[in-house]
Amino acid sequence: MPDDSIDAVLKAHPSVRHDWLALRSEDLLDPELAIVDPHHHLWDHPGDRYLANEAIADFTSGHNIISTVHVQCRSMYREHGPEPLKPVGETEFVRELAAATNTAHAPLRLCAGIIGTVDLQLGDDVQPVLDAHTDAGAGQFKGIRPTVVWHESRDILPVSNPEGLLRAKSTRAAIARVQKMGLTLDLWAFFTQLGDVADLCRDHPDLIVIINHTGGPLGIGPYKDKRAEVFEEWRARVQELAALPNTVMKLGGLAMRYAGFGFHERPLPPSSDELVHAWEPYMRLCIELFGAERCMFESNFPVDKAMCSYSVLWNAYKKIAADLTAAERLNLFSGTAARTYRLDTPQVLRSA
Repeated sequence: MPDDSIDAVLKAHPSVRHDWLALRSEDLLDPELAIVDPHHHLWDHPGDRYLANEAIADFTSGHNIISTVHVQCRSMYREHGPEPLKPVGETEFVRELAAATNTAHAPLRLCAGIIGTVDLQLGDDVQPVLDAHTDAGAGQFKGIRPTVVWHESRDILPVSNPEGLLRAKSTRAAIARVQKMGLTLDLWAFFTQLGDVADLCRDHPDLIVIINHTGGPLGIGPYKDKRAEVFEEWRARVQELAALPNTVMKLGGLAMRYAGFGFHERPLPPSSDELVHAWEPYMRLCIELFGAERCMFESNFPVDKAMCSYSVLWNAYKKIAADLTAAERLNLFSGTAARTYRLDTPQVLRSA
């Protein structure tokens, strides 16, 4: 996806409306439960700012967020220098922002992990970019999330990557470099692409692959009003992924426009019960297939903030996991994320 097309993707998402979100408030559930939020973004787009102040306001709004992972979002790139190295600017910016922020907001560790991006079409030439990210991250750089999401329908994606990018020889060569360095690979892909994701995971069994956003079920464009059919196809592809031991599932991202729940079109923001009703079938199936030790809840803020507040979101997750064991809940809310991203968190989290 060309960098100059990212504006089209951003404009396709609904906007965050703070006055609308304020119409819904709930008592916090289990406010002492330690949470690692393994997926959020920081950016400063025209009319859409979400940097340290905005993020911390959400992370300290009541739930016990102890650590977070920043995932690339095409923000703060270097303005000059070789094109392949420009994304390193995002890692530099996030690491510097975290260093300037964390002392004042202990015990929260903002951006304890940083996930950057690279151009997979570089093939073996991706190595200098990975090295630069690692140096820039100063111990916080944990892996990459390349842009691979694709769909032929422009109702779903206004712009898109080349079809079959995950199958390309250059991609596989780049991924081999990622694996050799012991980094993780995050992938945001729609459910229609999960066959390619599974093939990649099989070909790189020593690489930890984190599937973003509950495996990308779709409910818009050609999939509108076809939720039952999509669910069955999504289920089969997720089951194939779950059988591969090097895969991890992030549970979240269903408040994006792609899933088609349309909460932002309602007069009132959704309650946590409404979110549970919509999302529980997907998330509980993933927990059943992958096991809690290979699943983690994510916020995907501020993208998902267009449809629900941070406090209501985590209330919903706590309700979805309410009948699970203490060990399973520990994994879902902190342990899996801490282990997967090798975060410097208390030993109890890493040993969950």
